[in-house]
Order: sequence, then structure tokens, then C-alpha cells
Amino acid sequence: MLGSTLKVGHLRRYKDIALLLRRYARAGADLRAESDGIGVEADAAEARSLASELERLGPTFIKLGQLLSTRPDLLPEVHLEALARLQDKVEPFPYEQVEAIIEQELGARANKIFRVIDVEPVAAASLAQLHRGELRDGREVAIKVQRPGLREIIKPDMAAIGEAAVFMDRHTDVGRRFEFTRILGEFRRNLYRELDYKQEAMSLRMIAENLAQFDRLVVPAPLEDFSTERLLTMEYIAGRKITALTPLALNELDGTPLADQLFRAYLKQILIDGFFHADPHPGNIVLADDGRLAILDLGMTSRVGPDLQENLLALLLAVAAGRSDDVSSIAIKIGRKREGFAEIEFRERVTRLVLDNRDTTISQMSVGRIVFEISRVSGTYGLRLPSETTMINKALLNLDQIVTTLDPDFEPAAVVRREAAILLRRRLESGLLMTGVTASLLDAKKFAERLPDRLAKALDVIGGNELRVKVDAVDEKLLIDGMQKIANRIALGVVLGSLIIGAALMMRVETRFRLFDYPGLAIILFMSAAIAGVMLVANILYYDEKSRAHLRGSDVAKRHD
Repeated sequence: MLGSTLKVGHLRRYKDIALLLRRYARAGADLRAESDGIGVEADAAEARSLASELERLGPTFIKLGQLLSTRPDLLPEVHLEALARLQDKVEPFPYEQVEAIIEQELGARANKIFRVIDVEPVAAASLAQLHRGELRDGREVAIKVQRPGLREIIKPDMAAIGEAAVFMDRHTDVGRRFEFTRILGEFRRNLYRELDYKQEAMSLRMIAENLAQFDRLVVPAPLEDFSTERLLTMEYIAGRKITALTPLALNELDGTPLADQLFRAYLKQILIDGFFHADPHPGNIVLADDGRLAILDLGMTSRVGPDLQENLLALLLAVAAGRSDDVSSIAIKIGRKREGFAEIEFRERVTRLVLDNRDTTISQMSVGRIVFEISRVSGTYGLRLPSETTMINKALLNLDQIVTTLDPDFEPAAVVRREAAILLRRRLESGLLMTGVTASLLDAKKFAERLPDRLAKALDVIGGNELRVKVDAVDEKLLIDGMQKIANRIALGVVLGSLIIGAALMMRVETRFRLFDYPGLAIILFMSAAIAGVMLVANILYYDEKSRAHLRGSDVAKRHD
């Protein structure tokens, strides 16, 4: 049985993985205690040691550690922080190899394509290194070169990790609980996508187009003629890390509009475009020399489907409003219940989480932090959230750090509430909201639009004496009363439809008079329509029941006669 999953050639890597899993198992115990609110202080030194061990094991394990840093359902916070700071910096490979890769990928000598290439790299990481260069036509470019022999290193590592994951899932309780094979599949897809620079060039183009409306943001343009799967040439944008700016530089910087546009841009990417930059850490969001924020290194991206987008918007609004019951219900809706899911304990823990953050929710709530904690609680009590949420957690957490550095008074919750109406309208205009309550609203809108024509036809029939009613016995008074009730209900329906349409139009008009952070007059019209609708339904139910009682009495009297 052992030989069916494990291979002798990978014994060295199995030993490395076994040591990591031993530390992970201990961290998993700390995670449960931490999520239960016991307050266990995890071993920070051990967490740093785990990060150092991953660095020693090479690029595959460095990337694995970076993935684990986004999984609050797998590791306690002290380990996540250590892995998030994992140093993806290694010794650069020689410049001669850079020139050899350029010649191999582009089919020409480097000095024939580039007038200048800096020998010293701007940055060197486990997967690639970046050089500043200049094309023959004078354009300044950044040249991203993949490390030589990288795929030959990653392939056997991925095979060994995959075999170990299958073994753990089949033969251990912790494997069955966390489904390592599924996590590894997600990791493998992200890693190989990050190794394909054609994919990154496409991501640069798409996100630049999607964010064109944000004039304070810039995404470097790729140069397709000088890019391949292992080589990416793009526009060079000089800048400084946000977190490296001195207090004096931050004081002179007008950070409020920058923070606002950056946060709104990521809300749009996640909730409208469904395609977002998943790694906006401080090294990838820099202050360009022209004062704009540059979004760099788009190797790590993710997609979000329409259904999940709707639920995420609802979740963010519930978090911003401090509605713990809604937060729990939405999380359960989008998640997958594992065997033994403790729903009552999960709801209680989310309620405590939301209530504990209620004050900050109203003012400067960390949206990323709350969503991150919800993911942690979900994993602890047996709820598996979609894999996309791990990338969203990572993006929102990094954004929190950047926007609060740019503007210490920035209020993410206020932006979420303010942007909600705009995001909903854009989704309606693009035809994305077609399920649940929104579909019902659209059906109501269509009904209201068609109601005047249908009412006109009905009145023409009545006015032209073309209405025919087949009855067994004519009771003129009863017939007239019935027709009057029908006319009254139709008229009230027209009024309700007009109120709904008017309110929907007024939502587009910005006014100083606001209720619940929406245009006040529109809310009043909606509330009036809702109250009148409830009264109409109650009236219909009451009189219909009264009529049925009257008919039952008549039938009894007839049988008695």
C-alpha cells in the first residue's frame, strides 16, 4: 500500500515534508485553541524557524509557505505572520545567464535588442530576477527573467509533495480533515500560472484596461514583441515602497485620494470585474515618481464567479454594518459543510467576532482583518470556504496595511457602504445580478413597466362594454362591489409601481438629505411602497377569507334547504 503512493526516489523530500508536518500538527492544535478564544500564546520562535526551513528547502517550498500564509483555517496567526514575511530574496544568478536566456527566448543577442541592460538586478527572487534596461528606440523597460533550470527543480518537488498529500489524505485524520490534495491542486495551478509570463502579460493588459477610470493608479504596459513564457519585458516605472517612505515624505503626500482610489479599485476588481491582482503587498504597490500608485508584479491573480461576487458584496455590507447573523448565514451559504460542522458554535463565534469589532466597524474597521478572521473560524468549526476567498483574504489584508499607511484616518467600512449602491448598479447594468433577491427585483421592475399597458387594455375592455362575466345568478350589487374592489386594487398597484420606479430613478440623484447613507427621498418612496404593499396584501387576504367564509355559509344553507 505504501508503494502505491510513495516513491523511493523522493525519500529525501519525504523526510523534509514529515518534519514540516510535525511542526504543522502542533500549530494546528494551537489554531483550535486560539479560535476557541482560550488565548494560547503560540511559539513565535518556532514559527520563524518554520519560515527559515521553507527558505532553505528552495523555491517550491517558499511559494508553498506564501500560500499557507493566506490560510487562517490551517495555521495560527503567529505562523501566518512569520510566513507572510517569508523572504523571497535569494542570491542573483550571473548576468551571463540573463543574456543567454534573452538570446534563447528572443532569438537574437541581447545587445541587438536592448541598448542598455543594468548588470545588477533591481530585485532577485526565488522564481525570477528583474533588470532595468533600455530599448534601441530609447524606451526604458523592466526585464523579468525566469531563473534557469527552475522547472527542473519544481517538477520533482511538486511530485513528492503531491504523493505525500495523497498518503496523508488516505491514512491520517488530519489529512481527511484538511484535504491536502485539494489544497495542493490550488497551489499547483497558481504556481504554474505564475511561471508563465505570457499569462502575466495578459493580466497586465486586462487589469490596466479595467482600472482605466482611476487616474491616480498605473499598471506597467507589457511589450509583447519582447516577451515569452520565460521572459517578460514591460514599461519601467520608477518608484518607492509605500512602507519605506519617511514620516516627512508621508506628511507631504496627499494620501487620502490615493488610498480611496486604491481601495475602490480592488473592490471593483473583485466584485465587478471578477479578475483581480491577488498579491498587493507593499513591495508590489509603489509610489511612482509622478505621484501615482503603480501596481506591479501581476504574476499572482485570481478570478471570482458572479454568484460568489454577489455573496461577497453582501458579506462585506453585513460586516460593515455589524450584522453578525447575516455574516454567519452568508458564510454558510457560500461554504461547504464538512462532516461534523458545528453550526451553533460557528454562529456563536462569529457573533462574538463581529460584536468585539463593532466600534471599529463603525469607524476604521479593518475589512481585511474581519474577513480573515471569519475564514479562520470557518475552518476551525468545519466549514470549507471557496478557494477564491484565500486570495481575497490576502489581497484585503495587504490593502489594509497600504491604505492606512497612506491615510491613517482611512475608513474602509465607509467606502464599502458608499460604493455598495454604485457596485450594485454596475452589476445590474452589466446583467450580472440575475439570481436571488435581485432577480425578483428585476421581475418586479418588468411587471411595473408593463403594468400601464395592461391596465389600459383592461380599462378599454371595461369602457367598451366588452367585459363578459359568466355567473349562475346575477347579483348586481355584489358584481358592482367586486368590480370596484378590482379597480381599486389595480389603481393601487399602479401607484405602487410608480413609487418603485420613481424611487429607483431617485437613487441615481445625489442629495444632502440621506437615510441609511442612501438618497433620503428614494428611501422614503421605497418605504411608502413597502408599507402600502403590505396593507394591500393584508386587505386581499382578509377579504378573500371573508368571501370564502360567506360561500361556505351559503353552501350549508342550500344543503339545509
